[in-house]
Amino acid sequence: MDNTFLLLAEGYAWLPGLFRGTDRPAVRTRLLGKPAVALRGPEAVRFFYDDDHVKRRTALPEPVLSTLFGHGGVQTLDGHAHRVRKEMFVTLLEDPEGVEGLVAHVRAAWDELVRSWEERSRTVVFDEASRVLARGVCRWAGLPLNDAAADHLARDVTAMVDGFATPGPRHWRARAARRRQEAWVAGLVSEARARSYAEGGGPPARSAIAVVARHRDADGRPLDPRTAAIELLNIVRPTVAVAWFVTFAAHALHRWPEHRERLASGDDAFATAFAHEVRRFYPFAPFVGGAAVRGMRWRGEKIRGGSLVLLDLFGQNHDPGLWDEPYRFDPGRFAGVDPDPDVLVPQGGGDPRTGHRCPGETITVEVLKCLAVRLARLHYHVPPQDLAVPLRRVPTRPRSGFVIAGVHTAPAPRGTGAHRAS
Repeated sequence: MDNTFLLLAEGYAWLPGLFRGTDRPAVRTRLLGKPAVALRGPEAVRFFYDDDHVKRRTALPEPVLSTLFGHGGVQTLDGHAHRVRKEMFVTLLEDPEGVEGLVAHVRAAWDELVRSWEERSRTVVFDEASRVLARGVCRWAGLPLNDAAADHLARDVTAMVDGFATPGPRHWRARAARRRQEAWVAGLVSEARARSYAEGGGPPARSAIAVVARHRDADGRPLDPRTAAIELLNIVRPTVAVAWFVTFAAHALHRWPEHRERLASGDDAFATAFAHEVRRFYPFAPFVGGAAVRGMRWRGEKIRGGSLVLLDLFGQNHDPGLWDEPYRFDPGRFAGVDPDPDVLVPQGGGDPRTGHRCPGETITVEVLKCLAVRLARLHYHVPPQDLAVPLRRVPTRPRSGFVIAGVHTAPAPRGTGAHRAS
């Protein structure tokens, strides 16, 4: 029986429901008309991200490519071609100005925009976080956009992420946003290349747009403007998507205000632990999928060649066999320890340098830390609203987007934190 409609109905709870009540290492189902096997656990992560076992190139469904990733992006490649393309992203992030530079731009954008929140009767954290992140990443990437254009980009990129996993109006908005931004950014790439030939022209050599524009693929050729645009959006999109985690951080600080004062203090180790726990506790990606390279067995389970292989991310991040009291929000579980990348998998697993794990995961953590501390230091109150996080909706977030009111940046009296709720 095909479970596609059940997945749409149950969202994040679908795969954990299949695993519930069984001690088998894998569960079988059908999805999109194809046989599928779902895996979970650190050993499954290592199996899934081995190119000899699972490939991504032919496995990503067209609706996901036409909204979230784009056709021809790094997520659609395997083997040597994937490693060469991936190195472009790794080079950017390993640059001394890489992650730190992006965080600095995002911090500056937050500090600029927060002043306007003080003048409003209400502010939606999700919407404002996406604007902050888009402005910050565009400045860092060297995209020649003014603030209004960056805000428009934020709306489109948010639509791409919001509509990739659902039928209906959200999905069609995501497709339109993807087409619009690919065409626009492709034009920026062509302009950057043209300016680079002029004496003293072109973007800074170490900027993201310059690195992507001059990259040569495994075949020795530069990326065509559309593919270059897709890869630039593969930098912008996951950065703007941190808005989901920033909103979850606001939700966590509201539900568990005992963490606010320590987070606001600037304790870097605690901010890191808090960011990891937000990413573990709250739902983001339900699972990732690929296609079995050939017929094989995993822990005694037969996997047919070409069948779908699903890695249960949400279920693994809440597996009581891996986490003590997994439905308790506790940053302390990450105190003084680096999370095992095969255990904590909110955005997927594997080696970020050579595999399909998101190379921007470090950006996610550092940007989330920065903005979570900014939130903890902000004075506001939380008016009545619907703060439910529906598991049927993928990707989900608090229904209200998390509304705050009475915003001002003056510090609260010592010992009271920087927040009050009503």
